[in-house]
Amino acid sequence: MYASRTVFAPTRLGSSRPSRPGQLDQQLADNLAGGLDPQAVSEMSHASAAALLNQVHASQDPTVVQRVLKLVDVEGVDIIAQLWSDADPDSLPGVLWRLYLLRTWMQRDQDAIAALWRLGEPEASTASAIAGIDQTPGAEDISRTADSILSGAFTGDFAVALDRAGAFTEVIAYGLRMEAKRVAHEGRAKQGSESTAPHAEHSTSAVDHDGKDLSDQTRAARIMHRAANLDVTAKTFIHGADLWRRGKLE
Repeated sequence: MYASRTVFAPTRLGSSRPSRPGQLDQQLADNLAGGLDPQAVSEMSHASAAALLNQVHASQDPTVVQRVLKLVDVEGVDIIAQLWSDADPDSLPGVLWRLYLLRTWMQRDQDAIAALWRLGEPEASTASAIAGIDQTPGAEDISRTADSILSGAFTGDFAVALDRAGAFTEVIAYGLRMEAKRVAHEGRAKQGSESTAPHAEHSTSAVDHDGKDLSDQTRAARIMHRAANLDVTAKTFIHGADLWRRGKLE
């Protein structure tokens, strides 16, 4: 349950202690369904997503847009998780759930994401143009882009917003793969130097958030896994854009 949120767990470059923005209470996650009819939950999920999107599009009131944009900031991620987190990824509530989590992640881990963008997009390309972000963004650029993508979903062309989200996550996934290669390379270099140094103490391990020792190779593998998850999410956004244009995202 709520597997989507793990896609947007931030990577602290050079650190083995990743944190997850907008985490859901585990007890809530375990007991959320609480006897509700799954079909009824699904119907509410689709109806609420469509109603929210239609209301903001019809209103275009900046105050309404800001309230919807900052829904998670004010109410917490649980409020949308209750109806949207289990929705199919190729559905309107499933896509909106991922858009909200993407914004939350981008807002809470701006510096690391900016660094990952610079790794994944060292030269301006079509991804930069689609995502609407500078070649060398700073933390504030990431924050503005996060708001721009989500607000664009409610006030502009929904498919374009999904295309932007897809392009952005593709670049970040590539940046994560570059970071994983760097971590693995440094780990091998350390091991090589330690094997030739008499009485050298091993220093290629780090400690994760559970207090467990992690080798550089393990850290690299975890980063690669996160990159793979982000690639899937990017494809979900891009597929959602195609479905929306064909009138089949419901």
